[in-house]
Amino acid sequence: MSNILIIKHGSLGDIVQASGAIQDIFENHKDDKLYILSTKPYYNLLKKNPNIVDVIIDKRLSRFNLFYLYLLMRKIKKYQFTKVYDLQNSKRTSFYKRILFPNASSDKWSSTETTLPNETSKDDFDKDNVLNRFKHQLNSSGIQTKNVMYPDFSWSCEDITKIKTDYNLNKYLILFPFSSPNLLIKRWPYYNELIRKIKSEFKDKLQILVAPGPNEIKIAEEIDATCILDKDKALNIPQLSSLIKDSYFIIANDTGPAHMAAHLNVKGLVLFGSHTTAQKVSIEREKFKPIQVSDLTKLSADKVYQRMKEAIN
Repeated sequence: MSNILIIKHGSLGDIVQASGAIQDIFENHKDDKLYILSTKPYYNLLKKNPNIVDVIIDKRLSRFNLFYLYLLMRKIKKYQFTKVYDLQNSKRTSFYKRILFPNASSDKWSSTETTLPNETSKDDFDKDNVLNRFKHQLNSSGIQTKNVMYPDFSWSCEDITKIKTDYNLNKYLILFPFSSPNLLIKRWPYYNELIRKIKSEFKDKLQILVAPGPNEIKIAEEIDATCILDKDKALNIPQLSSLIKDSYFIIANDTGPAHMAAHLNVKGLVLFGSHTTAQKVSIEREKFKPIQVSDLTKLSADKVYQRMKEAIN
């Protein structure tokens, strides 16, 4: 039995997308112990993954913080990992490779760097969608894949019976009108107009919810929908997973919860402007579809509502 390390730092959407790759790595290393190097916000979430033995936290401090770097590298070396699957593929993790396994090929350190297709630059390779890149990386590292293209995030869910009872939830739609403050370009501005259209037709037959993150509660007050909290605090990720999984429909900006919905097999729509494409971030699924436009301010509530009705029917 050997120790195997997976590296995936985040964001939330990245963790969700990696679920299939992690499952494939586990199924090809059933006699080994899998560990994951990630960041503190995802510690409790990743501890729930049944394929992971333990989570090693990386604070991602400056590489010039030599004391921290020494302690982290010493901790990693203690496990005597026989193979590393770098699913982050960042400059930071490439730097870690140069310290831990400087001359390793894909049989020891699986990454974009060690599995890059012949005559392809990393910049060109990174233009492909994320799940295709994972699949190539794992296949080139000797992993047989059947889950990587179909991430299943259902392992993240937990019981939210009390929350459902407190809010008397039955048939509900969830809106995610949020984005990180530095990515305001992702925010579609017409959620309240959409809500009016939904309420006009569905009346009280469909509850309309928002489920803000810790820094989004104030913004949620601007949306004419029921704000779902747990004792005045934002839901944690497993609670949010369950809320999404049991929903009737989701409409979201391109954020972590949209990726959760896509890989929890939920019906919904995700709204994309010019910041990226749905194809590149591998978010389109059989039930979860994108609306891609060049300018989100020109995407009308009528258009989104019509697409919602078509998807429901």
